[in-house]
Amino acid sequence: MLAISDFFSDSNYLECCLWVFIGVCFAFAARKPEPRSQCLIASIAFLLFGISDYVEAHTGAWWRPWWLLVWKGGCLLVLLVLLIQHARKRAPVPSP
Repeated sequence: MLAISDFFSDSNYLECCLWVFIGVCFAFAARKPEPRSQCLIASIAFLLFGISDYVEAHTGAWWRPWWLLVWKGGCLLVLLVLLIQHARKRAPVPSP
């Protein structure tokens, strides 16, 4: 059995609150018409990532059980794709 310290579980609960808060902020940002779909996707990804930290506080590790690692990796992949899309939109168009 894995011994989980109070610090470990408390820090994961704090992370959970942080990611859920960011997810809620993206949900509010999705009320604007322009980047609505990206904001909704980011909101869901951050909310799910926050919930995964809650699960991690009980399992003792982000890689155990295996499905928690896949869960977290999926959320990070979605957020990375959104970040790349955002960076490409904001990049200056080279002049000919």
